[in-house]
Amino acid sequence: MVEPFNRKPKAPRPVGARRLRLRDKRTRNRAPFRVVARHDITAGMSDQPRQHIHFVTGSLAADLLKATAARLAARQSFSYSVQVMPISVAALMKPDWIARRIAVPPPATQVMVPGYCGPDLSAVAEAAGIPVIAGPKDVHRLGEFLGADAEEPDLSEHDIEIIAEINHCPRMTVSEVVAQARRLAAHGADVIDVGCVPGERWSAVGQCVRALRDEGLRVSIDSFEPWEVETAVAAGAELVLSVNQGNVAAACGLGAELVAIPDDPPTLAGLEETVAALSAAGKRFRIDPILEPIGCGFAASLGRYLEVRRRYADAEMMMGVGNLTELTDVDSAGVNMLLIGFCQEAGIRSVLTTEVINWARTSVREIDAARRLARYARMHGVPPKRLSGDLVMLRDEGLAGRSADELQDLAAAIRDPNYRIFAEEGLLWLMNNEVCLTSGNPFQLFLDLMATGPGNVDASHAFYLGYELAKAHTALALGKQYQQDQPLDWGLLTQAEEHVRLPRRHSGTTAVVQ
Repeated sequence: MVEPFNRKPKAPRPVGARRLRLRDKRTRNRAPFRVVARHDITAGMSDQPRQHIHFVTGSLAADLLKATAARLAARQSFSYSVQVMPISVAALMKPDWIARRIAVPPPATQVMVPGYCGPDLSAVAEAAGIPVIAGPKDVHRLGEFLGADAEEPDLSEHDIEIIAEINHCPRMTVSEVVAQARRLAAHGADVIDVGCVPGERWSAVGQCVRALRDEGLRVSIDSFEPWEVETAVAAGAELVLSVNQGNVAAACGLGAELVAIPDDPPTLAGLEETVAALSAAGKRFRIDPILEPIGCGFAASLGRYLEVRRRYADAEMMMGVGNLTELTDVDSAGVNMLLIGFCQEAGIRSVLTTEVINWARTSVREIDAARRLARYARMHGVPPKRLSGDLVMLRDEGLAGRSADELQDLAAAIRDPNYRIFAEEGLLWLMNNEVCLTSGNPFQLFLDLMATGPGNVDASHAFYLGYELAKAHTALALGKQYQQDQPLDWGLLTQAEEHVRLPRRHSGTTAVVQ
């Protein structure tokens, strides 16, 4: 029997005639099978038939599936086995391909294949000899699919340090620097980098560093000016950006960790000598090979990070991601996620970022979210997909829409004068018990409404309708889910909306001001 892919698995069925007739087919498929994980949480607890789910997956999702199944089995008292097929991406498996390779262990009462494999699983069912269903398309939703409470992935862990630079601090007052530093720290920054102005000596650098330290903040100093660096370190700065052959001798006398950079980034010239000098002096340091902007050697610079990791397998490393986010005409979230993923896999445990240009104004928050996703993905061996919507800001993960026929049926069933607004398939819909209007233009939609002579649209209600139609129109333009009286989902930038109900002059209607 093959059940539709969108149904939850039913309770185990008693052994019946159909299963007895298929017993010989199950036996033929047992010979080559190797179950890589088996667990029976209910052994010895009851004589009643136990549900045993035989999960089929690819190698990429195998470890996460095993861990998820183990948790759910303990909570829901079923046994299970996991068969890892010779393919990395489970979504690429086809039913007939699975049928030729399925190997069902004797206790199994049901086979579950990935959701992408449905809906016609008759070939798999014929080969397995027991019911086969298509589970969820995402392992993280297995608990919800099986009727358990949905489990959120634990994204509390991270191991990449965020150094947030405040540029041109000498152009600001100390109180302005402190205010910015508080905001950056609240958004996830671990270290505040005091950015100085090349060629100038900032007399207030010590005062600024002390003010930041008094706030309980960790501080780094970004300068090649010797007096500024010495003063900042004396005031409490713990990290110095940066050191090369030009200042390594003086830097060895500082009581702070140092960032070593090459004299010539494209060739890494001077880096070996700088690292040797710092090592000989017993100094703590991290290496930054320097990330180049796109068009200026970006790909080659990524390769240099891997080369430095090869040369210095145990060295701490840093990447200045702002060289890409600040110098590329694109929203910063995706860039930050990509670079953090690279850092996670290359063992680069600190990043330097800035929030100067407007499209990168939330980079610290983005990197904080990205480092948690990357850490989880690395630890569990899975892509960072459907773990969190924090960085899905421009568009939504998916749309739960209604068809035109469904909306028309809904309009016909409305019995009150309150307006409902929908945004579906490129059109805005406005309806109550008297009208059902649709248009791709919110202005035209409102004009069409006013042409009907509504008796319940005064200034406050017009404002409300305009606000909601603006949200709905934005949702259509960007491919976002619109739900009346709810904020659009902007990921980590989403802001809750406050609703204020205003008294109406016309009975039976209420304006809701956000």
